[in-house]
Amino acid sequence: MEFQAKNCYIMKMDKLTASSTAEHIRTLARTYQVTYSEGPNDRLAHHMSRLAGDMVEFDEIEQLLIGLQRANRITRIEMIQLQARYLHEAKL
Repeated sequence: MEFQAKNCYIMKMDKLTASSTAEHIRTLARTYQVTYSEGPNDRLAHHMSRLAGDMVEFDEIEQLLIGLQRANRITRIEMIQLQARYLHEAKL
């Protein structure tokens, strides 16, 4: 059975409020029962970044985005768009 409702959860990005992107991501994760779990490649990337002097720490929302994309619930492009919006809102 193929998943047919691919775009049913997409919201207009210009209609989101300051906290709505984070809440939208949390809702997607709850709806699809998706969580983030660190894998061996994630640990390797973390150590390589650390050794290069670039400490990259993803917060809860960014981890949920990774989990949603890995579970094929959102596309890579959707993940990038949601992360950009989330990070933009975090600066406000």
